[in-house]
Amino acid sequence: MTTYASPVTVIGAGLGGLTVARVLHLHGVPVTVYDADTSAEARNQGGQLDLHEHDGQLALQIAGLSEEYRAIIHQGGGGQRVLDRLGTVLAELPDDGSMTRPEALRGDIRRILLDSLPAGTVQWGRKLTSAKPLGRGRHLLTFADASTVETGLLVGADGTWSKVRPLLSAETPVYSGMSYIDVHLHDVDERHPAVAKTVGAGAMYALTPGEGFLAHREVGDVVHAYVVLHRPLEWFSGIDFDDADGTRQRIAAELAGWAPELISLIADSDTGPILRGIHRLPDRHRWHRVPGVTLLGDAAHVTVPGGEGANTAMLDGAELGQAIAAHPGDPETAIAAYEEIMFRRSEAEAVAARETVDLIFGPGAPHGLAALINGTEGRDNPTIADTGGRSSTV
Repeated sequence: MTTYASPVTVIGAGLGGLTVARVLHLHGVPVTVYDADTSAEARNQGGQLDLHEHDGQLALQIAGLSEEYRAIIHQGGGGQRVLDRLGTVLAELPDDGSMTRPEALRGDIRRILLDSLPAGTVQWGRKLTSAKPLGRGRHLLTFADASTVETGLLVGADGTWSKVRPLLSAETPVYSGMSYIDVHLHDVDERHPAVAKTVGAGAMYALTPGEGFLAHREVGDVVHAYVVLHRPLEWFSGIDFDDADGTRQRIAAELAGWAPELISLIADSDTGPILRGIHRLPDRHRWHRVPGVTLLGDAAHVTVPGGEGANTAMLDGAELGQAIAAHPGDPETAIAAYEEIMFRRSEAEAVAARETVDLIFGPGAPHGLAALINGTEGRDNPTIADTGGRSSTV
């Protein structure tokens, strides 16, 4: 049985998809969001994000949620420190308390977006399996439960492995050569005091060329950490990630010679390690206009994590919502205007992300990032944003 969706159909209830839904709601445009998760609480949404004034915070301002955002900021969480593999602090920048790029949990940001939408806007447990053109800008969506929906305007906000992208582009994300192993440590002040002291109150980067630890102190006495390794996919396939203890030991052994308090981030983690392979589309990923469908966020321009992924997804969503509202009854003009700006921005951000990763993990690591934070190089401080929810598990 085929049902008919709202004038705008969004696939994916991530930050970008919810932002476009919120902006459309503010302008009185009916919208339905379909998401594969069974509920809003079905999985962890990842760690902290620093939303920037020019994109993520601007998107929330357009969405009318700036006050709600200020209420969830992790005060003091914006500090940064850089260590070498022996645990020596090479650079440190405290949280200055400004609103330039404050930290907040991804799950909390998602919650304020969800709470701002009318009940029923998000349809949970609807995993898209295919999208088929019907002509005249309409598409037939088929879900894993065998239900179908006929759309008006279709927005793919469904991430790296988007099922909507093939309607527009034949490009498939390729492995970047880098993977993250994602873990959490709980009650760190009492149970992991050496880790708590090493990470500090904000973000910590412990680096050598091609590998290292990224960690962040989160609310609730939690440290969220990633081990970053440049290895081929085949190397990871030899590890049984269902065996949490064995995986901890295998990854810790790979980092023999690092400071014990750094190895503790993986060896003593309280959650099973999750592998997140980092994939990317071409920097200049574009497509010819196809009636009735567009993309935003990682579905449109997934790249290596350089600190802007969630920020640009949210700005994509806000600007797309504004464009649709500004051209009632003329979705093609709206989409064309949105895509023209989005293409230019996403290309610039993809290039900047690769430069950030090269700075952090390149031949000069950790000294390039340390020099930047110490103020001896003239560019804005980069961050590696949390990858939970945007990178694929290998």
